[in-house]
Amino acid sequence: MTGTAGERKAQLRAALESVRARVDRACLAAGRDPGEVRLLAVTKTFPASDVALLSDLGLRDFAENKDQEAGAKAAELASLRPDADVRWHMVGRLQRNKARTVVRWADEVQSVDSVRLATALDRAVATARERGSRTRPLDVLVQVSLDDAPHRGGCPEEELPELVSKITQLNELRVRGVMTVAPYGVDHSATFARFARIYRRLREDYPNLDEVSAGMSGDLEAAVAHGSTCVRVGTALLGGRELASRE
Repeated sequence: MTGTAGERKAQLRAALESVRARVDRACLAAGRDPGEVRLLAVTKTFPASDVALLSDLGLRDFAENKDQEAGAKAAELASLRPDADVRWHMVGRLQRNKARTVVRWADEVQSVDSVRLATALDRAVATARERGSRTRPLDVLVQVSLDDAPHRGGCPEEELPELVSKITQLNELRVRGVMTVAPYGVDHSATFARFARIYRRLREDYPNLDEVSAGMSGDLEAAVAHGSTCVRVGTALLGGRELASRE
């Protein structure tokens, strides 16, 4: 690792203050309470030691996009900070055959985009609860596709109501809301405005949905302006991914 743990903590503190200031300014511009927007630290490729330092600085929510990396990191954090009150979120595309391992560490999966995946997760949670390795249902968000790109994942807009209906019938999943990733090379403000309309229509039938996960390091202001309640920030908080290779 380059530098000392103290130096890294100072770097993370400064970055955290900067990101929080951006969220505060975005909320002020939108006439919103900053307390309505949760900061989700995307720690993929970064070590558990960074997660530990961020938890020391008061962050509670952390996201990963690969099951294998996340499981090991969550276990290491539990060793580094056994009393840390953190929540782990899966934000990457998820294959059904990973359901059993994901439910071992994830408090929430933000990338549910099919009935088959939801069913696999439901069964995995039920099995984990039977074995005593899990004590609660799994929170999930439905990922909405705004560009119809299969490799990016997400449920097409026209299929969203049916998917949410199916998930609400499962015993071990709790649908909290929706998530999206802005397509490349588009007007993010217009994209998030469309996403907000989709969410509002969905909420007419499901008023308990209260989570809108949208916005990352480069576009969080536009997302907050259009109602995001969760911004997923990696680079602006932890630095460029090349830093993750430090020893």
